[in-house]
Amino acid sequence: MAEVDHLIATWITDNLVYIILFLLLAWTFKRHGAALRHRWFAFIMSRLTKEKDAKLEEVKKDLFASLGAIVSHDPQLRKNKAIKILEVGVGTGVNFSHYPNGSHLTVVDPNPHFVKYYNDNRKKFPNIHSQDIIVTTGEEMDQVESNSVDVVVMTLVLCSVGHTDKILQQILRVLVPGGKFYFLEHIREFDSEKYGIRQKLQDFLTETGIWPLLFDGCCLNRDMLSAINEAGFSSVIGERFYAPISNFFFKIIQPQLKGVAEK
Repeated sequence: MAEVDHLIATWITDNLVYIILFLLLAWTFKRHGAALRHRWFAFIMSRLTKEKDAKLEEVKKDLFASLGAIVSHDPQLRKNKAIKILEVGVGTGVNFSHYPNGSHLTVVDPNPHFVKYYNDNRKKFPNIHSQDIIVTTGEEMDQVESNSVDVVVMTLVLCSVGHTDKILQQILRVLVPGGKFYFLEHIREFDSEKYGIRQKLQDFLTETGIWPLLFDGCCLNRDMLSAINEAGFSSVIGERFYAPISNFFFKIIQPQLKGVAEK
């Protein structure tokens, strides 16, 4: 126990500046409300995703590798060897580079402050037929027709949704029969013996509201695999793993979940 206490004390000392900054930002956001939090989150994500991490991109490349083999339900798209993708929680549009040429992309995000960053990014990918952001939550994306998309993509989104079960039912609704749901999420530490301190820190930052306040509702201590397994997909292939994150601060989200589910 003394060793654990020493490690925690060392971590606090080494990251005191970040902790003070966190507390100041938390106080500011609490005082000025949701609009400021949304604006801050869009800004900080645009900065964090501006320079892509090559190792993390390899993880995504591996996850999305099978997209090119999907045959569209739409006769015209099938003729053009294209597919229709819905991305929920598109943010700045960090997944464009992983979509097959000619893909027709519909996107949903509840944060209107992502629109500018998304539009700037989509200009770099004329090979993707991308639509304007539908500003709504994944739980309430009724604008997207039922049985209309070949693929749904969601990366680092389920950590912040209000109703996981509801959004999964919406995903099932919009997918065509046989359609695929690709997911990549950070989750609660799953090896409590080896990384118990990280697990406790995830719980603390989430339950105190510090992390959700600073990162627009993001929770560090969720694990969505059981919810996905029980949602009603015909098959689910999911894998818990440790993402190759080098930044010490963001090792808090190193435990992750990736996979593909089929309607």
